[in-house]
Amino acid sequence: MDPAPAPAPAPIQNDCETELETKANRSSSLWSWWPSWRPTSMSLLKTTESKILACIKNDLWARFVTLANQDRIWTLSLTNKGTPKSAEQAPTTPLVMVHGFGGGVGLWIRNLDALSRSRTVYAFDLLGFGRSSRPSFPSDAAKAEEQFVDSIEQWRQAVGLENMILLGHSLGGYLATSYAIQHPSRVSHLILVDPWGFPERGKPETQQSEDQSTETVKRPTIPRWAKAIVSILSLFNPLAVIRAAGPWGPGLVNRFRPDFKRKFKDLFDDDTMTQYIYHCNAQTPSGEIGFRAMSETLGWAKRPMLQRVHLLPPSMPVTMLYGARSWVDSSSGDRVAEIRGKAHTKLLLVDDASHHVYADQPDDFNRVVENICKSVD
Repeated sequence: MDPAPAPAPAPIQNDCETELETKANRSSSLWSWWPSWRPTSMSLLKTTESKILACIKNDLWARFVTLANQDRIWTLSLTNKGTPKSAEQAPTTPLVMVHGFGGGVGLWIRNLDALSRSRTVYAFDLLGFGRSSRPSFPSDAAKAEEQFVDSIEQWRQAVGLENMILLGHSLGGYLATSYAIQHPSRVSHLILVDPWGFPERGKPETQQSEDQSTETVKRPTIPRWAKAIVSILSLFNPLAVIRAAGPWGPGLVNRFRPDFKRKFKDLFDDDTMTQYIYHCNAQTPSGEIGFRAMSETLGWAKRPMLQRVHLLPPSMPVTMLYGARSWVDSSSGDRVAEIRGKAHTKLLLVDDASHHVYADQPDDFNRVVENICKSVD
């Protein structure tokens, strides 16, 4: 692994990057006229994120990593400022953290310092999310997934990592698994936190068993108007309502996701975190379009990962971490362990945690992840 660049005390961005952000805000896309109505911009996202990252005590280095195709991935790198650097000290495997749908690097604020005590930690905004580039995504599920995964591999090459402990939350867990299948030599341990997109969606049975096939099971008929509403909603991206709400968008986030304010109330006594969520998702939709292409509905993937998890090499350790009160069914973790047989697969439940395990119970989360990292080196 190449040595990490000299750390800077705070995230920096040069004039060229600012100019690129300005050009992005003036994009001629379908949505380009909306920012004048929506109280958001990439500059506001940057300002809000900077307030969050100011809480970090360890050495922080932040920059855009430019990929071979000229897309840019917003990246944080943290090292422990209190650890003396020895020329003879063997480098530890870095931890790379991949956020979930609609998130960004700022959501790891309760974890970055703790997890960077013993090794370098990288966190980046997925392509199409946060401050990263927002390119177009294909409508085909496999091609959209491949675009995400290819951006992660290009990012790894650009940063110069030989291998990593790869951690993904929710959508990030789905993409991290896909990446590990395609680039297994780069992943020392795969950590999946409440991963999205693993189970196969059950198909409703219309008939009973063959010996009772003459009796059709009677199920409630969905009204035509309800089907029509579902059909109309399927034409829009999942977070379109935030953008459509214009100046009321921030209020909607506060109203429907007050839990984000509560999770970080010991760090911020205002709307910093909900503002961050708003600014992350009120920009031109990109990764959101890619997610929509991969999803059958918000809770189900068109290409369920349980159908492919057997492709992970048996030598790759996998740990699956679920919130005990999460909407994500942890039984998928049991299925992964069953499918992988004797391969190292561990399932852990965190009490009093919902989907955002890392924020609900950060001490428990950090301790589990740190122990996993120590088991690698």
